[in-house]
Amino acid sequence: MTNMKNVLIRNIEEELLDRLKEKAAANKRSLQAELKNALEVYAGPPKIEVVKRIKEIQDSFKKRNIVFSDSAEEIRKMRESR
Repeated sequence: MTNMKNVLIRNIEEELLDRLKEKAAANKRSLQAELKNALEVYAGPPKIEVVKRIKEIQDSFKKRNIVFSDSAEEIRKMRESR
């Protein structure tokens, strides 16, 4: 079992708290579960997972011989033609 930590947020405006409670109810979650979910979404996945996924996508392109052109040259041409 993981050692879970607690976070205390002070001075929440009543209107904000009401909106969060409404959102939690709409999602059929407790306020705590709603806030935890919001924090997880905000924080995003760990960087190492993102890098791993990018590598997997790059490898899948290489295996299928999918090559993308360097767009820098195309952008230069577009800018020069203005």
